[in-house]
Amino acid sequence: MAAADTDFHLDRALLRRRFAAAAGRYDEADVLAREIARRMDERLDYIRHSPRRILDLGCGTGADLPRLAERYPEAHLVAADFAAPMASHALRRPAGTVRPGGLLRRLLGSMPRQSALVAEAGALPFARASVDLVWSNLLLPALDDPLPVLQEAHRVLEVGGMLMFSTLGPDSLKELRACLPTAAGERVHRFIDMHDIGDALVKAGFSDPVMDMEMLTMTYTRLDDLFTDLRTAAGGNASTARPRGLTGRQGWDEARAAYESLRRDGRLPATFEVIQGHAWKAAPKTTEDGRSIVRFQPRPPRTGS
Repeated sequence: MAAADTDFHLDRALLRRRFAAAAGRYDEADVLAREIARRMDERLDYIRHSPRRILDLGCGTGADLPRLAERYPEAHLVAADFAAPMASHALRRPAGTVRPGGLLRRLLGSMPRQSALVAEAGALPFARASVDLVWSNLLLPALDDPLPVLQEAHRVLEVGGMLMFSTLGPDSLKELRACLPTAAGERVHRFIDMHDIGDALVKAGFSDPVMDMEMLTMTYTRLDDLFTDLRTAAGGNASTARPRGLTGRQGWDEARAAYESLRRDGRLPATFEVIQGHAWKAAPKTTEDGRSIVRFQPRPPRTGS
């Protein structure tokens, strides 16, 4: 079910405060995103694209920047996050320098590989068609409606540019969802279905979207370790409809006991429905006011008989 068709809304101010407070501990809990980043990077092995300017949208502490710098050594990296402490950590992430070619090299020499800024993903301070690749690893789960952000990513991409993203589907944390008491409000963060993400990509103007899904199961020694990772790396449940507590101590004890019954070989499972995808910004077929664009191919000059 699409988030836009429900009463599901996220408290963005609360999320920002939580991510800002967690910035110093974020890398310790960010295990899932690191594994997904590795898989996203592998997908790039099969995609021909040579970006000159890359935007890491929702960069967190910038852990993906070294990977992108290694793959695209000539590209400038721009990291953006809505939490200022996260962007500060990203700016300090070592990524080396980039050396421009030709006259610029003689004039400027080496330039910093990266920059970082604080920005809302739905209102980026970039000109239209100013980046070649938007990389977004697990930003979409922090949104109640992905469409405005996808539209903004499409706006800042050049024609021929690519969006590379990952998100989580509705079967994520199914064990936790099943164990918590049923009550009014959202007990576990709600995730958007892959098909609704695909519809939003097309509506945002992207072409040739390709997505796939796989289930990843992480295991924990203690249930509290899972909760710590969720609060630190994912901001916890920030739904405006979230209950402000379980139904007393008994409800919490019952939830823990139910989850403990899932323990196998000394470990507790936590399943995540991981969605990865990419899409392209194609040349527009109409102008902004709706008029059709007709492209003419010059006829080659005639040769003498």
